Amino acid sequence: MTVNPYSPAGAARRVPQNYPVRLHKISAVMNNLYRLFYRPLTILLGVTIFAGHRAQAQSQTNDSSATAVQQQSMPLLEVHAGSDPLRDYRATAERITDLVDTRLDVRFDFAKRYLYGKEWVTLQPHFYPTDSLTLDAKGMDIHRVALLKNGRQVPLKYRYDSLQLHIQLDKTYTRDQRYTLYLDYTARPDELKMSGGSAAITSSKGLYFINPDGKDPYKPTEVWTQGESESSSVWFPTIDKPNQKTTEQITMTVPDEYTTLSNGMLISQKKNNDGTRTDTWKMKHPNSPYLFMMAAGPFSIVKDHWKNIPVNYYVEKAYAPYARAIFGHTPEMIGFYSDILGVPYQWSKYAQIVGRDYVSGAMENTTATLHGEFLYQTDRQMLDDDYRNESVIAHELFHHWFGDLVTTESWSNLTVNESFADFSEMLWAEHKYGQDLADQHSYEAMQDYFDFARSGKDHPLVNFYYADKEDVFDQVTYQKGGRVLNMLRNYVGKDAFFSALHQYLEQNKFKPAEAQQLRLAFEQVTGKDLSWFWNQWYYGEGYPKLDISYRYEDDLHLVRVIVRQTQSGRVFQLPFAIDIYAGGKKERHSVMMTERADTFTYHYRVRPDLVNVDGDKTLLTEKEDHKTVSNFVYQYHHAPLYLDRLEAIEGCAKAQSSSEAARQLLLDALKDKFEGLRSAAISHLDLKDETVRPAALPLLTNLALRDPKSSVRSDALQAITGDSATLSSHDELIQQALKDSSLRVESTALDAFSAYNPQQAYQWAKQHSREAEAPLTEVICAVLARYGDAADFPYVAMNFDRNGSFQKLAYTQPYLYMLAQVITATDTVKNGLDKTKDFAQELGPRYGAYVMSMLENFVTLKTRQADAAADDSQRTALREQAGYGQQAIAHLQKTLNK
Repeated sequence: MTVNPYSPAGAARRVPQNYPVRLHKISAVMNNLYRLFYRPLTILLGVTIFAGHRAQAQSQTNDSSATAVQQQSMPLLEVHAGSDPLRDYRATAERITDLVDTRLDVRFDFAKRYLYGKEWVTLQPHFYPTDSLTLDAKGMDIHRVALLKNGRQVPLKYRYDSLQLHIQLDKTYTRDQRYTLYLDYTARPDELKMSGGSAAITSSKGLYFINPDGKDPYKPTEVWTQGESESSSVWFPTIDKPNQKTTEQITMTVPDEYTTLSNGMLISQKKNNDGTRTDTWKMKHPNSPYLFMMAAGPFSIVKDHWKNIPVNYYVEKAYAPYARAIFGHTPEMIGFYSDILGVPYQWSKYAQIVGRDYVSGAMENTTATLHGEFLYQTDRQMLDDDYRNESVIAHELFHHWFGDLVTTESWSNLTVNESFADFSEMLWAEHKYGQDLADQHSYEAMQDYFDFARSGKDHPLVNFYYADKEDVFDQVTYQKGGRVLNMLRNYVGKDAFFSALHQYLEQNKFKPAEAQQLRLAFEQVTGKDLSWFWNQWYYGEGYPKLDISYRYEDDLHLVRVIVRQTQSGRVFQLPFAIDIYAGGKKERHSVMMTERADTFTYHYRVRPDLVNVDGDKTLLTEKEDHKTVSNFVYQYHHAPLYLDRLEAIEGCAKAQSSSEAARQLLLDALKDKFEGLRSAAISHLDLKDETVRPAALPLLTNLALRDPKSSVRSDALQAITGDSATLSSHDELIQQALKDSSLRVESTALDAFSAYNPQQAYQWAKQHSREAEAPLTEVICAVLARYGDAADFPYVAMNFDRNGSFQKLAYTQPYLYMLAQVITATDTVKNGLDKTKDFAQELGPRYGAYVMSMLENFVTLKTRQADAAADDSQRTALREQAGYGQQAIAHLQKTLNK
């Protein structure tokens, strides 16, 4: 599972810090909306994403010698439940009965949004004899429950409470006896009363009908499923727990013009006399219920392969020409992951499909990954590729080893699924694009976790005390877990790391597993006792904060490296390298920190140019490193890693106003070999400083016009145009940028153009609106809404209507702004508010709050307009519209918070 990279939660994770015109934690256009709406009108969203910082106690420290550093086992960590009664211990689901085989035959009623299902499920007791069975079945109509016996159906007694089906069997069965039940049922997902979600998955309806009546001209009619975490039981009765495994066969009857996709292989197709077709998909390997998947709609299939395994891409016809460019690295990824793990891809096929209005980023349904529509891109949009989308593709594929092949036995242990998938994004970047991109991706993930931890929601990686299972789909399980694996790889070494992963996969394939089985595999391979690492990083909470200082004693030729842990609470055991650069050579010292403060002392002949703590830059930590400017300058030019250079850029940025060497380092970094660091240098330049600006502007102008990466061109242009007072002086540059091949650069240029010449920017937006693509359309809509009239509303409304999921957020504010300030026809306003309300409900409670805040702005603006109206009838109409907006807010407050 991947958080949508364009969602409020995903923006922080997926969008690099140098992404130009983006909503801060919301979407790619907040800067534009701020400039066009918020700054002139002082309208504020007022949505707080992270609140509160934990107070940090300054701990008393004492120095100790590191002449004989030795690994020490940390004490066993005791985890205690809190006082909150909701935070009970979350045990792994008891396996009373095991699923063996599941066969489904389903038909869809698009008008009612129903699924009519028949199921044949084979089960057997896990160990103890039992004469009863409980199946999860949420919000269904149960028509028949029967035992298949000697070729006939024997009705069974059952009790159904709308969530679970309690069945009395015909006798007591033992663990060596199997039985098969037949169930006839109707699934009604849209009538389900419980439809909450998580930061990763915004809804739990399980089965989704998209544009079922065909009335939306911008969307195809589709149906698809989303099983994680326990929503498959909305569309078929099952034991909906991740520690269950079953073979499966799914038969779907759909309109003949539709394409279907499910787990496993398509084994038969049959045309029916009523214009429908029946497809049967069969999965021969055991699969967990939450990984069951169906999809149907007017998809085109673009075929590919890895060795003799089909690798196919299911997309809308308009995107078929781009499918290989979007997904084209998938076969190479399969080969790469198969090789490094020593476990070849185990499944019969790999398909990827893009669904409209998807409720998350992507989902690793076994052999049939479902992606959100953000993955759709044209050739021009892909010019701005920044690894976000490709990292999602890598993430879901890696789940086919960690999550699908070996599945978490409980949601508490979700780290054995999601932490690996998160880590795989770094692995693929490292392999395909180099160490710098991999390290940047990892560093940004770590910062995302730190933001989450500061919110007060931190918890152990293996979390036995959550309030709701959806809560574990967060930055601890994903981003922190990925960084923990990166530390583990560094500590045991790459060969041992991948050998241990091979061992874990081979020992547990097609089975559920937990974090302790991962530890045992690592101990078997390395011969090391790693309980200290698991207790600290898997079962403990938090992360270390390091204060690093240096004391040079030239008379004794000694340097003392003083490392203090400043976090409150427990002390971490930290293995890391200290690299000493002196006389043109690097000398490495591997150490293990075990105290609140440790001093590591080294002898030198020539005073070191640099002492570099955490030489491999893998520690999950926040650091305050007291290097000098000269140290940072040396570090940038001689230490090789992305974080080495980034730390130098950040260190020199603090001294740029007073140090010529620091300023020069920032200017040098504008020419860094890696685009991410060129952008970092741009973002750290203080262009208000008159000692910085004259030297930086020519370099920035050159980057804005000529850098090979559109992200850097855009960032440079944004830096140059950041001062509103001087915008018009850069008109020539902005006009050139408006002709850039990159949509991203054009968006930044139009944003700047509108700030000093709104009328010409408006005309440019009108002229280019027809052929524009996102993200340029987002800025065009903002410009048209701010400076246009009612004739421009259809374009803004069209973009709001035709975009789904989180992409629609980028168009919601200009859409509501026009409804508030430009549109006065009550029917049009009410219709627009209804659409906005429906969108907020689709997003769910976590993200619907953003839309509610925008609706509050609408009410404020419409009320002001009503108060200023001279005509009584107009004033009445405007107040009615404001009242309708208030009703929408009240409705959302009630429905989203239920």
